[in-house]
Amino acid sequence: MNTENNYSGMERKKTENEIKYFLRKRKEVPVNTLLIGINLLVFLLVEVTGSSLDTYHILRWGGCYTPAVLQSHEYYRLISSMFLHFGIQHLGNNMLVLLFLGDCLERNIGKIKYLLIYFLGGIGANVLSIYLEIKNGKYFISAGASGAVFAVIGALIYIVIANRGRIENFTTRQLIVMAGLSLYFGMTSTGVDNAAHFGGLISGFILAVLCYRRVYQRRL
Repeated sequence: MNTENNYSGMERKKTENEIKYFLRKRKEVPVNTLLIGINLLVFLLVEVTGSSLDTYHILRWGGCYTPAVLQSHEYYRLISSMFLHFGIQHLGNNMLVLLFLGDCLERNIGKIKYLLIYFLGGIGANVLSIYLEIKNGKYFISAGASGAVFAVIGALIYIVIANRGRIENFTTRQLIVMAGLSLYFGMTSTGVDNAAHFGGLISGFILAVLCYRRVYQRRL
């Protein structure tokens, strides 16, 4: 008996089972799966037509720019910018967080409410960013799903609190520490739209307060 071939066969079968399990779990969270897929597809299209590190190329693809939104009335940029990223690392960081936290939020709040939190939270993040840019008189081209991702974090924080500090594998402390570290790294890094992060976090929390109702189980 060839032990090496037997071992590699077992490993291959284990890998196949893990892939099947992963794909089966994706069916439970179709909205988050679709959102991640769109982000990945848009990134590939941006790369094929230019470079995701080219600021003006991102602007042409729909990056958020205050003068374009307010003076040219290109309000679609509030949404299109949420699916654009500056480089693979920017994309990877956002999608990794969205994969785990977004899945959890969709399972616990439902497809429609999750979609509303993602988009309204992301728009709220961009609106706050625009407001502060007008106030400071400095305008930048911004892009990324960070505002929407922080909205997901904010919403999940409220839901965990509403469920007495734990839901699935997440606790209130874990999420607050994660949000705090993410905000800190953003504030200590250059080229980061911190206003969008704060705006998304606050928007997500408020939206969850408005649309989430805890399901109580009756005791028999």
